[in-house]
Amino acid sequence: MILTEDYLQDLLDKTLTQVRTGDWAVVLEGSIAEGFGNPGSDIDFLLIGRDEDDLPTMPSLFFVDGRRVEIRTRSLRQLTDQFAALETGAKRVGRIPEDLLNRCQRLLNSVPLRGHALVDEVKSLLPAERLRSIAADWWAHSARQSLRHATAMMCLDEPEEAMDWARAGLVQAVKAWAAGRGETYLEPKWLSLQLDRADRPDVRDRYWELESAGPDVAVDDYLGACVEFAAELGVTGVQRDPARLTVERQKGVTTWQTSERVHVVRGRRDVFVLGERAGQVWRSLVLGTPLPRVLANARATGAAEAGPLLAHFLRLGLVRLAWKGGGTVAPALPLASPPGPLTPPPSTARPLLSLRGAAVSGPDAVDLVPLPADRFAAAALALAFSNMVVENAREDLAGALRQGQWKVAEVSARRAAQSALRGLLCAYGVSPLPADCDLVRRLSLLPSGIQSIRTLANTLTRVSIDSPERAEAVLRELEQFIGLVRQAAGADAFPASFDSADTWRATLELGHDWVRVAAHFDAELPLQEVRDLVASSGAQPHQAA
Repeated sequence: MILTEDYLQDLLDKTLTQVRTGDWAVVLEGSIAEGFGNPGSDIDFLLIGRDEDDLPTMPSLFFVDGRRVEIRTRSLRQLTDQFAALETGAKRVGRIPEDLLNRCQRLLNSVPLRGHALVDEVKSLLPAERLRSIAADWWAHSARQSLRHATAMMCLDEPEEAMDWARAGLVQAVKAWAAGRGETYLEPKWLSLQLDRADRPDVRDRYWELESAGPDVAVDDYLGACVEFAAELGVTGVQRDPARLTVERQKGVTTWQTSERVHVVRGRRDVFVLGERAGQVWRSLVLGTPLPRVLANARATGAAEAGPLLAHFLRLGLVRLAWKGGGTVAPALPLASPPGPLTPPPSTARPLLSLRGAAVSGPDAVDLVPLPADRFAAAALALAFSNMVVENAREDLAGALRQGQWKVAEVSARRAAQSALRGLLCAYGVSPLPADCDLVRRLSLLPSGIQSIRTLANTLTRVSIDSPERAEAVLRELEQFIGLVRQAAGADAFPASFDSADTWRATLELGHDWVRVAAHFDAELPLQEVRDLVASSGAQPHQAA
């Protein structure tokens, strides 16, 4: 150690005056106990009690004689459970939490200061040789995952990412080798000192040669060198063969297509909308097949960025990679953010929705829709349904005007205007909708560029008709209003639902796409009977085949 025991005992005495009393055994753990550290390193004391209480995990920090001192506490029962959990996790070493391994390692390599009998009892729960084996296997698993992932990124035309994961795999492979020789301290920042103590200059020098590779190195050659060196250090199961990687379905991911727009839903919550080329690549996927074949299929769609798009699908957790005979490839870095799918900032495209689907920023885009899946589905279905109601109200208005039924015409015109407003609010993701009487006021939620729509809405939702001349003027205003709203809401191609059998069929087909999505995510449906569209696959339920 770089500090004497007398100094540590004095520092402990001064620190314990600020700690609640108890019958504690005490150890020094961390970098100084391991023989590393420097004058800036903090002092880590672990206090161990025989009581059965759950003692807090959070450390207390004190500043004593110019040093930062951390105090942690653990009961004998907690430590017994901790070591038992490590042994259980060793059956599937890749699932051992980093924090669990770190806590066990720090304690087993700690320096006893007080209560030596209790400390010896605790350390006997897991022999040092067993810790070495578990730590070496844990690091080897991490190296294997990183190097496999690097191989995949190289195949997918992502050389910079491949280089970074090759470096990660290099560090992890050397840490696995060092752990097998007793250097089990987890933090990589002391790796240089660990390699010096291991007394194998050949391993140390080869590691530093690879670690210091500059930006001009050929990435493919560098990855090959890292894989070869890892194998020499005992890390098995990493061949430079991307054909051993397969692209697999990710649990909880579903695909929904509306018109030509592809939506991918992750975990029944996050909705990603794919641009035209991204959608073509997604539809080209044949899951369960080797990565090179999947890439060839994607490139056959004409997408120049097929490899990077596939890599992005992987980052987002929309698909997963598996190694033949080796399970899912899930790389992770120590002392970093926990691994998991990337969640990008939500899309800023406005309006959010159209009848074709969610708005998308470009042909290669994979945009996160800023609505959870159930609200996305409900808003999109309400957008389609509101436009159908507009068509119904227009039909009612035309019939009333032909008969001079002015009051009926007033109600129909107002209904058409209100339904159009519902669709506009839905296009911007407003769901649930405000009451019809509040629709015009709630236009304040939308961008200022719709001022002309707001002005006409104020007039049409309070319209009165008492003569043929007034009826003609209202009809012109309403048609202008509906045109403006549908253009703003991406619904300008909505069919005239009630004009003919063909337009009604087109309306049902359009509605069927959104009813399926809404029903799947248990979104509230505007009418219970629209569920019949799912059962009939978009056809009329009573029509003979």
